[in-house]
Amino acid sequence: MDPLCFAFRLGVHLHQGFTFLHGSHLYIPPARYLRMPAPIRLRELIRTIRTARTQAEEREMIQKECAAIRSSFREEDNTYRCRNVAKLLYMHMLGYPAHFGQLECLKLIASQKFTDKRIGYLGAMLLLDERQDVHLLMTNCIKNDLNHSTQYVQGLALCTLGCMGSSEMCRDLAGEVEKLLKTSNSYLRKKAALCAVHVIRKVPELMEMFLPATKNLLNEKNHGVLHTSVVLLTEMCERSPDMLAHFRKNEKLVPQLVRILKNLIMSGYSPEHDVSGISDPFLQVRILRLLRILGRNDDDSSEAMNDILAQVATNTETSKNVGNAILYETVLTIMDIKSESGLRVLAINILGRFLLNNDKNIRYVALTSLLKTVQTDHNAVQRHRSTIVDCLKDLDVSIKRRAMELSFALVNGNNIRGMMKELLYFLDSCEPEFKADCASGIFLAAEKYAPSKRWHIDTIMRVLTTAGSYVRDDAVPNLIQLITNSMEMHAYTVQRLYKAIFGDYSQQSLVQVASWCIGEYGDLLVSGQCEEEEPIQVTEDEVLDILESILISNMSVSVTRGYALTAIMKLSTRFTCTVNRIKKVVSIYGSSIDVELQQRAVEYNALFKKYDHMRPALLERMPVMEKVTTNGPTEVVQTNGETEPAVLETKPPPGLQPTSQANDLLDLLGGNDTTPVIPTAPMSKPASAGGELLDLLGDLNLTGSPASAPTPAPQISQPPFLLDGLSSQPLFNDVAAGIPSITAYSKNGLKIDFTFERSNTNPSVTVITIQASNSTELDMTDFVFQAAVPKTFQLQLLSPSSSVIPAFNSGTITQVIKVLNPQKQQLRMRIKLTYNHKGSAMQDLAEVNNFPPQSWQ
Repeated sequence: MDPLCFAFRLGVHLHQGFTFLHGSHLYIPPARYLRMPAPIRLRELIRTIRTARTQAEEREMIQKECAAIRSSFREEDNTYRCRNVAKLLYMHMLGYPAHFGQLECLKLIASQKFTDKRIGYLGAMLLLDERQDVHLLMTNCIKNDLNHSTQYVQGLALCTLGCMGSSEMCRDLAGEVEKLLKTSNSYLRKKAALCAVHVIRKVPELMEMFLPATKNLLNEKNHGVLHTSVVLLTEMCERSPDMLAHFRKNEKLVPQLVRILKNLIMSGYSPEHDVSGISDPFLQVRILRLLRILGRNDDDSSEAMNDILAQVATNTETSKNVGNAILYETVLTIMDIKSESGLRVLAINILGRFLLNNDKNIRYVALTSLLKTVQTDHNAVQRHRSTIVDCLKDLDVSIKRRAMELSFALVNGNNIRGMMKELLYFLDSCEPEFKADCASGIFLAAEKYAPSKRWHIDTIMRVLTTAGSYVRDDAVPNLIQLITNSMEMHAYTVQRLYKAIFGDYSQQSLVQVASWCIGEYGDLLVSGQCEEEEPIQVTEDEVLDILESILISNMSVSVTRGYALTAIMKLSTRFTCTVNRIKKVVSIYGSSIDVELQQRAVEYNALFKKYDHMRPALLERMPVMEKVTTNGPTEVVQTNGETEPAVLETKPPPGLQPTSQANDLLDLLGGNDTTPVIPTAPMSKPASAGGELLDLLGDLNLTGSPASAPTPAPQISQPPFLLDGLSSQPLFNDVAAGIPSITAYSKNGLKIDFTFERSNTNPSVTVITIQASNSTELDMTDFVFQAAVPKTFQLQLLSPSSSVIPAFNSGTITQVIKVLNPQKQQLRMRIKLTYNHKGSAMQDLAEVNNFPPQSWQ
């Protein structure tokens, strides 16, 4: 008799195995008749893992359970496969490896039970992705389930395809998704719309397949379908300019969206969609984003949505965060479309109210948004200047940084004194990580808007006194150049610097400037001829005591000691009673362990011993310095819309440049013509040179005269350096504040804005300030801006504020361009941009021909 039948007859059944008596012995059946014990449930597993007191104990529990699950998988146990996969997914979410369950997920998907399919699809979304070939095995199962008679099974298939479908799967199953998008079942339509978004992202060429299905989506009353439909339309508009134009013109999408948004605002209380008293804020935000895309650079669409945007901005409740989210999207939409000026002021006032909110996140968002709009709506943002300045005192460092950047963007010639007072106070009390950026911003603002040279010098000295260790490397030479060119301020400056470093050598930049000035103007310090403030009585020995203290101070770096030693040497020609003391100090440092200091001392000793007759001439006062720019002045000549650059000389050259050098310079903006460069400075040349001057313009004539008879360029009497000879009166004309700014370049997340000002002393000089911003998620590094103009102009580029453009529009690079236009011709410019982004070197050319007439007339 078979042992199994005999066991049933005896009725002995223990622990799912069979044990029975056979004669006088206990009989155990073969292993093929034994079954594994039932695995523990997911809830029990979670409870057990939570009892673990250490990480090692938890790992031990997980490893034990994984071993049991693997054994169950090998046994092909269909009964508990769903339970085991669910436990495996929980372990995966805890961070433990669960890849061995991938094929089990596919088996569950192929099952006919809904509970199995649900866990199988969830496992596929968590454990599989398009990089693994295993996921292709489920394509046929998904296709079958998309055509299933039960909507919930269809919904599972749509969710999985929309989550992890590869491009191959999307191509194979796009037809089924498009079919479900047209169904009358709202549950399936909303899931199909989201799945269509994923298909478009993976295979953009399939976008047109879904175009017919989008026609009736916005007529649906179900908010879930409306929401997903707006997401789908947004994706299509963002990815295809043709689709964007189609929805603007043919589908008349803007009126439909305006109608839906108006119904949401005017509708009464609906408990199904109400969030903090506002009807479906999620749908409102999505519609506002789509309106922003449709209205960008389109007058008709912008005009159609102006009224509804004003209605949303005025009727939305601001006491709850939900209302603030809608208002923020409204502000972004107003600023991005071609909206009316009154509407833009309303948007900026909303941001101003955000600054008064107690929530730090809302204040940060407001500051970031104002920073983006300050160049286009400067006057409207200026009204909130006091609130912005108050944010400098905020305890949150991110808010403090945004407020600092926005404060510098608000500085102009009218408020320079007040804003600098607040920013200097901020510099005194801010954290060390802010000091470098704040000092750099103050330097740039003071250089651009200083009302007087004395104020400029005082401001820079205040910065060096407060944050001398944090300033940029060029701060010292820039201040020295400013002091040198302010001849009437020499006595006042050297006296202020002497008092500033007396007994305190901690700020090395300040000590370097003071050492240079004392060496240069020490005779004025000793004579006490200062008229600007009460003079101090200083002897020659006291001055030398200060410089010798700098030389032996532990805080002095090598560069500072070099400044001090050179200053002592210069004083040998300015002082009369202390020359022997100076010789002794210089000779001591001839054996210094600092090689740089030793070399200076040896050379100075040689001056005293061998070339003493030349010493007064070699150490005489420095002449007025000219500020050298890193990007040299350039010009552009144009030929049928193509531009060719040429470099302007800062001094009139004796003759024509060599052809090879000129051709190298032509590569500046990518020109491929090998025509030699003709300098614009006046020079003697034969009459036949008119043919060479056939200005590389071809048929394009910028002078108004026939191209066949070009008018000779007039002799320009202005000095080549554009601001040479300017007096100390204010540099810019306040009337020029009415010149509108322009966007010169906007591509790949990089945006270049131009703002304009006119010189008071020379109406032919236009000062253009560029501001480069970066809206991508990564910084742009090694940024270089180059510009060129037609050869009837002269152009000069000053140094940029930085070479890194921060991501997310969190900061800007500023650079000043000065253009001399003596003939008042229409301004044209070609720009070249080079930078590194996402590990790649980027380069682009662009022409700027839309300069406002006020900037050149």
